[in-house]
Amino acid sequence: MQPEAVLEKLGFSPNEIKVYLTLNDHGSTKAGRIAKIAKIDRSNCYNALKSLTEKGLVSYVLIGKVKWFQAAGPKRLLEYIKEQEEDVKSILSELQVRHKATKIEGQVRLFKGIKGVKSILLDIVRNGKDNCVFGSEGQLTRIMPEFAAQFERLKKENKIKTKLLIRQGRHELNSSSSEYKSIPHVSESPAVTNIYGDKIAIIIWTDEPEGIVIENAAAAKAYKSYFDVMWKMAQRIEL
Repeated sequence: MQPEAVLEKLGFSPNEIKVYLTLNDHGSTKAGRIAKIAKIDRSNCYNALKSLTEKGLVSYVLIGKVKWFQAAGPKRLLEYIKEQEEDVKSILSELQVRHKATKIEGQVRLFKGIKGVKSILLDIVRNGKDNCVFGSEGQLTRIMPEFAAQFERLKKENKIKTKLLIRQGRHELNSSSSEYKSIPHVSESPAVTNIYGDKIAIIIWTDEPEGIVIENAAAAKAYKSYFDVMWKMAQRIEL
């Protein structure tokens, strides 16, 4: 991955990225030359320098009355990220309390893209409850193999068991944290339903995956009862 893409993911603005990389490449430099090399106007350059200085990623020295700017060593980026993590940790307990206090029974959340699917699956792990699944066609393993392995590891670490109902004739990879049964007369579908705790998550594996998480105890209980009926009628698969 290119440095620009990584810095953008970390939340840096386009001008901050241009200025930081210019200083990283050219060493101690005056603001005017930075703006010229980075191909941005001076006001935007000064704003980016101010922001990067506040982040501790850029420093300056005065030579006469002129400021010469320089980037901190690349390892400073890791320190900056750790500082951000510590800041979040310091308010996490308060945010959790406020989140629970304002939670509405029956709330529905929508997710889009690969990142959205990851968010749903990590929510299953955080929830810590066993997961009942139907409709899987192995999309996770096929489309996101690295994350699928991570998800499997996290389930084992959190002792989460999975029951999967799959259509008859479909092969499924072996998983020590999962139990499989098959049901006949079921058509292939891009929609996979997960039932865990008081939540129902439906992941739709289209070109750009989408997901819906319904947090409603009554609905989850009803879905789970339907799943249990199907599970009793289904045929166990020995992998």
